[in-house]
Amino acid sequence: MTRDGLFACIDAGAGAVVAKSVNESAAARRQLDIADYAFVSPGGAVRPPGAARLGDGLLNRSGLAQVDLDEWLAVLSDGVAHGAPRGCPVIGSITLGEPSAAARIGRAMATVVPAVELNIGAPHGREAHAVRQLTEVDAVGEAVRTVRDAVDVPLFVKLPGQASDVVALARAARSAGADAVGLVGRYPGFLPDLDGGAVLGSWGAWSAPGCLPMSLYWVSKTRLALGPGVPLIGTNGARTADDVLRFLASGASAVEVVTALWIEGPGVIAELVAGLEGLDLAEFVGSALAGAREYAEVPPVRPPAWLPYTARLRSSGR
Repeated sequence: MTRDGLFACIDAGAGAVVAKSVNESAAARRQLDIADYAFVSPGGAVRPPGAARLGDGLLNRSGLAQVDLDEWLAVLSDGVAHGAPRGCPVIGSITLGEPSAAARIGRAMATVVPAVELNIGAPHGREAHAVRQLTEVDAVGEAVRTVRDAVDVPLFVKLPGQASDVVALARAARSAGADAVGLVGRYPGFLPDLDGGAVLGSWGAWSAPGCLPMSLYWVSKTRLALGPGVPLIGTNGARTADDVLRFLASGASAVEVVTALWIEGPGVIAELVAGLEGLDLAEFVGSALAGAREYAEVPPVRPPAWLPYTARLRSSGR
């Protein structure tokens, strides 16, 4: 969200940096004033500030960058200039409000950045009217087409994870002109604190290592449906190098990481990149799909996997 933050991620060795989103809404910027973050242990305890661990879940409220567009374009331009000699592109991002306004912002961004992300999967769109989360095919197609017509650089479209058919949304985004598809945004969340209230005192957005298989479900299904020619960007659940590898094996060509940076700082990027050393990406991306079968194709398990559980229940008298 700041020039220094962009520089820190570039210098840490990121392959690319997606800057904080903006949109046309003053209300979306004001929402940053109520931003709050709770890191939750696997056992459900909220960590004290500064004590978060990579295995924690994150429940939060957030808002958009509190800057005018011209000022933000200057920050992006400085980021692009800093990243270019290091081989690290800086990508501008728009969280959808109104498609026509997103097109106007995207047109301006395209004058300073090499690519634009259109985020139509913001989980806060279910709580804050200043941003929108699109879960219907026609709405996705219309929004992407509107922004695509205004942007003359590559357009990445980030989709929600909570929709009846994310693959259909990806197909609609691609048909409307998306160059790459991001899968998936964080999930809406709510967590009682068991003292008569709720963590953060509100609903929020949730991400955790446990979200990883859910994100990989949509990455893998989209890879199979759209084929290897459509670049997919995996997100939501990657904290470690092994997590990054699982996204790639599921069909993602790139992986976005943010929570790990909040917990351990930009230096964690170097650890993630080191975990990919020596990897033949052309062979590895999507490699897990060769061994994955539809349910109807799975042969009977011998002995049936449920037998040990039945025996355990019988021995306990249940």
